[in-house]
Amino acid sequence: MTSYILHMWIHRDIEPRLRRSARTRPVVVLTGARQTGKTSTLLKLFPRHKLVSLDLPTEAEQAEKEPGAFLGRHASPIILDEVQYTPGLFRHLKAVVDAHRHRNGQFLLTGSQKFTLMKSVAESLAGRADIVELETLSWAEIARALPGTGLEATIVRGGFPELQANPEIDHVAFYNSYIATYLERDVRSLANVGNLRDFERFLRACALRSANLLNKSDLARDVGIAPSTANLWLSALEASGQVVLLEPWFSNRTKSIVKSPKLYLADTGLLCALLNVRTEEALGQSPAAGAIWETFVFAQLRARERRAGRTGGLFFWRDRAREVDFVVDVAGRLELFEAKWTELPSPSDAVNLEFVRTVIGKPKVSSAAIVARAPNSFPLPNGFRVVPVSEWGS
Repeated sequence: MTSYILHMWIHRDIEPRLRRSARTRPVVVLTGARQTGKTSTLLKLFPRHKLVSLDLPTEAEQAEKEPGAFLGRHASPIILDEVQYTPGLFRHLKAVVDAHRHRNGQFLLTGSQKFTLMKSVAESLAGRADIVELETLSWAEIARALPGTGLEATIVRGGFPELQANPEIDHVAFYNSYIATYLERDVRSLANVGNLRDFERFLRACALRSANLLNKSDLARDVGIAPSTANLWLSALEASGQVVLLEPWFSNRTKSIVKSPKLYLADTGLLCALLNVRTEEALGQSPAAGAIWETFVFAQLRARERRAGRTGGLFFWRDRAREVDFVVDVAGRLELFEAKWTELPSPSDAVNLEFVRTVIGKPKVSSAAIVARAPNSFPLPNGFRVVPVSEWGS
């Protein structure tokens, strides 16, 4: 049996949100990629809830084929783990919830296949469930729990809680096992994949393109698959929390030319593993260091936006000649960010920020900064700043 509670607990920023959700809603759905700590977090916060894992074939079979008998055996309050395997259970959950609507926090559900799970929730639990997403650990969460941890070491090791909680785990072996498990468990059920080796090559091809514009035709050609297959497989990677797509920012007054999204791996540990970047030294020497850093900054920006309770406000800006990596829309006022791997950015690194601020209109831009590996923030000319990711810690 898997040991879900780690010997060192790393507090998650999402904990207050989960407690509030369980106090106010009958069902809480916690989604996220495998091994992001969904089950551990729920067990830590709700120790009186019974855990039933639908990863177990016998439990999953009864939950799917005899949902009434299954719920009779497992009374609430309960944590149902990997519930996407049992879509037939959801209508019965709805009946139980509606019979005891005043009881909040009855059912805490986890799932690592977001699209499959959301379809079942939308069909049966609309208005009854709060949906929360858990990603891997942010730099802020790691730095609070393990203040001596270096930035580059975190980028290479990644944000999976088990790796950070137990430094004795070999991260190379962890990711090899993670990829194998992911391919066997999630990919087979998410996409009609005839050849897992082709899908693994597709995953590695996506890693090579992290922090770049998504070109599905190029991706398909490089892996030797049809564009329609690339589209399906990309959806599978999104659904299981392995990649994130970032859309370009538009306005009515001035539109960036580019319509394609940018592709990012969700976690830099997995990205480094797929790129065979296994040490801090290898990271420093890698031609992909800039893309890996941008991928890391994107993950920290997503974490910052989640802490602020904001969704849907993160974009990038690009025309035929220039790009600004990140645009954050906060109530119509924009923050601009460029990710630079250097420790000491210069004013010349801000030329794209200057250009885009001018195009968008200075009054609409609340701030513009370069996110670098600098130990502290400092000003640049023209009102720009250099900021470290540690500034996004709260």
